[in-house]
Amino acid sequence: MNRYSEEGARQDLDLSVIVPTFNRLESLRRLLHSLDARECPDSIRFEVVIVDNGSEDGTQDMLRGHGARLQRFSLEVLEERDRGKAKALNRGLARARGRIVLIVDDDVVVHPECLLKHLECYRTTDFDALQGRILPGVDAEGKPADPKRLRQYNIPVVDYGDEVREIRGLTGTNMSLKREVLERVGFFDARLGPGAAGFSEDTEYSMRIRKAGFKIGYTPHAVVYHELNPVRYGSGYNRAVQYRKGLSRSLYRRDSIVFNVLPNLFANCVRFGFYRLLGKEQKAYKTEGRILKYWGYLMGKFHRFQN
Repeated sequence: MNRYSEEGARQDLDLSVIVPTFNRLESLRRLLHSLDARECPDSIRFEVVIVDNGSEDGTQDMLRGHGARLQRFSLEVLEERDRGKAKALNRGLARARGRIVLIVDDDVVVHPECLLKHLECYRTTDFDALQGRILPGVDAEGKPADPKRLRQYNIPVVDYGDEVREIRGLTGTNMSLKREVLERVGFFDARLGPGAAGFSEDTEYSMRIRKAGFKIGYTPHAVVYHELNPVRYGSGYNRAVQYRKGLSRSLYRRDSIVFNVLPNLFANCVRFGFYRLLGKEQKAYKTEGRILKYWGYLMGKFHRFQN
């Protein structure tokens, strides 16, 4: 991991919103519209930092036009040509000026009070990093999610209930942290995440946050809505996702292959066959994902052993 850059130590804003993006022009446009519609007092000073990770869909032109229309917050657009979400995040973090840094994905829209609720939670709790709620949004035609198909949409959903409480891990789609965390923990592991290994940059970062002695909390009041994209629907996409999660996990964890990975792989294969025989499709779907995750972990370790 790169060390935290002193360039980012200019702390003269309340909040920095960091958005890494790659070839999601329309999704990013919707996110920016939702940020424009936020409910936040003028006394709270914040910036939005978009890090374009090499988009080729007109994202840069859209951002130049959008930035000219902003009045209540500044929009800074950076470029990170070296592919990888973690690298784009690190570029944005190095430039962030807020005492609180909020990270959101480019395929969400934020609730009007999302930014305010992140800041309020820091004022009323002793948490050093926060996970906000992530709920299903709508598809390109404006249709809401079918509650019976949530797993098949293959989107991150984070909903730990209606109470603020301590948790162990963060999901980068809607997470924030104090500048003190960034200064001590440093940057994200650039080997992980989309554009690199595929996933787990937020999971690994959460482990380092806890190891450094910081507390992670959950607030149900800071909400984003994740778009529904048909490209992600179904078991084929889920298999690919879970396999990549296993590959990513193999980079930073040392799970026992003999006493953990192989027994769990075998047990889940048995469960999968059992659920299919009984017609329990949802359980079979979830179990198949676990099989691919363990298999991805094994393949990741095997390939590095060969090299």
